[in-house]
Amino acid sequence: MTKLENYITGKWITGDGEGHILYNAVSGEIIGAASSKGLDFKSIADYARTVGNPSLRKMTFHARGNMLKALALHLRNHLDLFYKISYQTGATKADSWVDIEGGIGNLFANASLRRKFPDETFCIDGESHNLSPNNTFMGTHILVPKEGVAIHINAFNFPVWGMLEKIAVNLLAGMPCIVKPATVTSYLTEAVVKEIIASKILPEGALQLICGSAGDLLDHVTSQDVVTFTGSAATGLLLKSNPVILRESVPFNMEADSLNCIVMGADVVPGIPEWELFIKEIRKEMTLKAGQRCTGIRRIFVPENRMEDMWKAIAASLSQTTIGNPLNATVRMGSLAGQIQRREVKDQVQKLLASSQIVYGSLDSVDVIDADSTTGAFMSPVLLMNEKPFASKEAHEVEAFGPVSTIMPYKNLEEAIVLSKLGKGSLCSTIVTADYKQARHYVIGAATHHGRILVLNNECARESTGHGSPLPLLVHGGPGRAGGGEEMGGLRGVKHYLQRTALQGSPTTITEITNVYQPNAKGKDPGIHPFKKYFEELQIGDQIITEKRAITSEDIDKFADLSGDHFYAHIKTTDFNGTMFEQQVAHGYFIMSVAAGLFVDSYDKNPVLLNYGIDELRFTKPVYPGAEVYIRFTCKEKLPNDKRVIEKQEVPIAIGIKRGDDIDKGIVKWLVEFFDETNEITGVATILTMVAKKNQS
Repeated sequence: MTKLENYITGKWITGDGEGHILYNAVSGEIIGAASSKGLDFKSIADYARTVGNPSLRKMTFHARGNMLKALALHLRNHLDLFYKISYQTGATKADSWVDIEGGIGNLFANASLRRKFPDETFCIDGESHNLSPNNTFMGTHILVPKEGVAIHINAFNFPVWGMLEKIAVNLLAGMPCIVKPATVTSYLTEAVVKEIIASKILPEGALQLICGSAGDLLDHVTSQDVVTFTGSAATGLLLKSNPVILRESVPFNMEADSLNCIVMGADVVPGIPEWELFIKEIRKEMTLKAGQRCTGIRRIFVPENRMEDMWKAIAASLSQTTIGNPLNATVRMGSLAGQIQRREVKDQVQKLLASSQIVYGSLDSVDVIDADSTTGAFMSPVLLMNEKPFASKEAHEVEAFGPVSTIMPYKNLEEAIVLSKLGKGSLCSTIVTADYKQARHYVIGAATHHGRILVLNNECARESTGHGSPLPLLVHGGPGRAGGGEEMGGLRGVKHYLQRTALQGSPTTITEITNVYQPNAKGKDPGIHPFKKYFEELQIGDQIITEKRAITSEDIDKFADLSGDHFYAHIKTTDFNGTMFEQQVAHGYFIMSVAAGLFVDSYDKNPVLLNYGIDELRFTKPVYPGAEVYIRFTCKEKLPNDKRVIEKQEVPIAIGIKRGDDIDKGIVKWLVEFFDETNEITGVATILTMVAKKNQS
């Protein structure tokens, strides 16, 4: 019998003993076995910390992000293999697309986050703060990668996405990982990891795989490690309560299956688009992955006067779902992941039947195409109806992790909000309504109990990713029963694997440590105008102080005429009694323009390609006629800008770049401080320029 391999300490190793037998979910045939028996879990964790961690920590965020991008591109070349194996889990082509290409998409999305970070091994977090009256003492926060390992214990329903959405984040942060997929579908995870390791894109020790039991792995965690878990709330609680995790204060992120719900607004009636959207969303969530989704809709809340019409409409829609062998092009719903999963779902439905009745489907039979309904783990979609949702608790406490959902009535939106909360915390909820006031009422009222809320109507339906689709840039998690954790979420997810440390010192010291110029730090003499320097030549702190320019009333009048901005404060004949100003005041944007005239090196061509934008522009003191302004202009931060090939159909950008070409360049942030003749700051901004590199590849 073929045995899956574990990738640990730089080697592929099979576990001892017969292992856990793995079956094809469609045919019931034996695929192989998985075992982690005999593995030294302490050595596995130590290997990640001593080999993988130092390698990743030495890489910058941009290097790690480009590593993820390269990995995503590599995995796309092996989609046929992954799809072929995925069919054995009972997944249709659509199911597999979500799992496989959704997971790879997560790599791409996290790779793009590198642009939000400096080209450093660490980053500043949030604003800096001046802590002294004479500007010699300040504080900020930095984030550095933890020195441990991320341990991911994943669920069976998404063997690819479940792994990639987690490792993308810890790898970008600079931490290695150990992945322990659910054993029943671990053969697909193993296939993906084999391609990852074969690519040699990741440094050694960055990724290890355990197919089988996690053994005593969690007994060897340290305070520098991070543990994530996806699965049942009961199992998650057991793992989270591990004495070592508690003693070492190990961050534990749990994303647990929950009783997610969908609410139909009172305005939704037959004949309007939202009626069909509601039905379509429920059918999709009940049948995609055969309902085996942590975000699946388990509870359906409908106005009591629409109950009969709606459950019959849902039943009619479900009846059109063809079930069977996912290799058959006509099949729209495959099997559950295995016989054990099917038995568990049926057992849970029996509990739900204590207060509900089946209005569509059957627990005893199902018609299938190109398959045997007894040897394969097939199951009919089951729609239950509970007519007294406040009088019974089962529908709000029991989850059947399959194609099962319960429809329930509500009298008004306040009742719907209360019912949504009876699930004691969920990953997501949806309200379908075209009434903005109802949408606002529900969102504000229910948000405390749901990690994500989709407001679905005809305006967004065409492009909506749907109720059950977590997105890389948004938080995936939920309170209470859902685990209280957060995954993904863009920058938020990355920071979960970084240690935040408050840093105090002089502005110049902190500038030298962080390589980001801090206000009031000592500037550096650039030797030549900074705009004459290429990207590589610029140093953080390069600074010039410009000459002064007098501001006249005539200047202000001309700018008002040129811009069309004749706000009363800029008109000299205004009666300024009762206003915030003493007399005619210069436009803030005029002063910004004057600043550019003072700090820009004019006429001659130089490495600055273009002005990329302005951030954090503030006008802090009025500038009146007669004032003399000057600028302190400082190189604040440098960020890489990846070279790309411009597609033929794109219009070449207006800096002389030839079609189909691009040049090596970077983005430079400059701190611009405006002063008047009293040496007081009148304004501040961060401008961004695109600057060419000297050595073009």
